Amino acid sequence: MSVLSLAFVCAQNSMWEESITAGSQALQEGRYAEAEKLFVAALEEAEKFGEHDSRLALSHLALGRVYQELGHYTQAEPLYRRALAIVEKALGPEHPKVATTLNNLADLYSAQGKYAEAEPLHRRALAIREKVLGPEHPEVADSLHNLARLCVAQGKYGQAEPVYKRGLAIQEKALGPEHPKVATSLNSLAALYYHQGKYAQAEQLYQRSLAIREKVLGPEHPEVAITLDNLANVYQAQGHYTQAELLYGRVVGTFEKALGPEHPDVATSLNNLAALYVAEGRYAQAEPLHKRALATVEKALGPEHPKVATSLNNLGFLYHEQGKYTLAELPYQRALAIYEKALGPEHPNVAQSLANYAALLREMKRDAEAEKMEARAQAIRAKHAQENPAN
Repeated sequence: MSVLSLAFVCAQNSMWEESITAGSQALQEGRYAEAEKLFVAALEEAEKFGEHDSRLALSHLALGRVYQELGHYTQAEPLYRRALAIVEKALGPEHPKVATTLNNLADLYSAQGKYAEAEPLHRRALAIREKVLGPEHPEVADSLHNLARLCVAQGKYGQAEPVYKRGLAIQEKALGPEHPKVATSLNSLAALYYHQGKYAQAEQLYQRSLAIREKVLGPEHPEVAITLDNLANVYQAQGHYTQAELLYGRVVGTFEKALGPEHPDVATSLNNLAALYVAEGRYAQAEPLHKRALATVEKALGPEHPKVATSLNNLGFLYHEQGKYTLAELPYQRALAIYEKALGPEHPNVAQSLANYAALLREMKRDAEAEKMEARAQAIRAKHAQENPAN
């Protein structure tokens, strides 16, 4: 989400600008508590500029972004909606900045699995950009990328591919074949192929994305690490564990150097490396990585963030795989409770968490409890399949 650009505003105020700039830096570095304080200060300052000032909209967006990153979705939504109302009134309903704000709100809904609410916002943003900027503008490509990503999240792979390809063609023509946004689109299209099991096609696109990012951004940039991580996933899926391990190790090192050892992205890379070790049966090496990842996200994001649930689920699976069923149950229980509270009782992650816990209960011969969880997981998945048909 491109919500923190000073180009959004028309006027400047030193105190407001200092808070926004410092808050943006803190957000980028994963210092969320500090970012929140700075953006609250920016919002208080922006209130003095008038209810239709674009700085007020940006302040709402910035603070909403922090809350979204922290998983505080109910706090983020009214801030995004207020920003949208300000921009629509100040600039008109078909201004490109309205499209940007619509995308932010749509991303918030997508993070919660509210795809039916996200889609019309992304489509409205796309229509605005096509009408105002023309069908081959780079911002149209951004909207196409967002819409395709939403299709992937719903398992609509056949719909996503042509949308991704159209966006990529626009970017290559408008920005050149080695622009960082081209690398991002290649990365996303590769991820689509990965989800479809088309590993050769995915690898080819990831390699091209990697080459662009290394050339343009440098070999130690976080976006290079993201592509390496994705490429490692492809290798792991094919059983090429040695290649995958080398890349995962490089990813961890890059994130630690660029973002600091306590950034949530470091935790994600640690979880991925640990998952590789679990796949290889190297449980003793996996456990400290999963535990460090859990401690990192708990400290950075708070104990009830969905990423904490993901780490707990990974730790539970590690114990489950080793037959340590009693140790596995508590992480599974806590992960389920966090997902339900943060994302709602019918989110796809809740279904997966229920299925994992049910499998554990089966191993523990607690079949009656397992059956209830399996039935609930199946009901959630059936509801999502009905609301979001694959084709």
